[in-house]
Amino acid sequence: MTSFASSNTTLAPSVAPSTSSSTTPSPTDPTAFAYPALYNYPPFFTLQPILPTRHSQLLSWSLLIQAYTRHHALFSLSLIDALSTPLFHNRPLHRRLSLRDARAVIDYMCSKDGDMRAEWITTPSTASNVLKKSNPSGGDEEGGGRFWVFWRKPDEWANLIESWVDSTGQKGVVLTLYELAEGDATRGQEFHGMEAELLSRCLGVSVKRGRAQVFGAEGGEGVKFF
Repeated sequence: MTSFASSNTTLAPSVAPSTSSSTTPSPTDPTAFAYPALYNYPPFFTLQPILPTRHSQLLSWSLLIQAYTRHHALFSLSLIDALSTPLFHNRPLHRRLSLRDARAVIDYMCSKDGDMRAEWITTPSTASNVLKKSNPSGGDEEGGGRFWVFWRKPDEWANLIESWVDSTGQKGVVLTLYELAEGDATRGQEFHGMEAELLSRCLGVSVKRGRAQVFGAEGGEGVKFF
């Protein structure tokens, strides 16, 4: 699980976290996601205007989103839907990240400064245009968008899949993309349950390396590793 180093979570004195006990009850489920201390500090849910503080917040939000999606084995999120989940909404604290600030966080994650840890699938402007056509009255979903969260980047996923193929002796064996993502043999692997579009992209990395070949019609693709 991604940890929050003190250097990554330090905020300016005006928004430094309190040393008081967490406002979120300790989970009884040992598999429950453990939120960082900053999650229980109200100013964390409003991006600050002072640049060093803002950058620290953006980095902390990026690490939180990566850790949360990894824990829950999520590969993409709808921004609007995610705003109502505990990831962005701390109900006991009565604090929620705004849509504008959430977009800023994802834009940061999509940038070089944010280590390219996210990528828009449908951008806020695209989502807004689609919504206006289907629902001219607009609504809360306007400007949302959907994005990949790269708690592992595509090349890192390719490394992991290649290692699994090698360790299970399946080089030269034709595997369907469904077997890789949903098959019993990959249960317990972090790439199990990966969305087909992202899996194809990761396999494309292996193809470019000359370590795999993908063939077959869309929806029934197979892959063979060398």
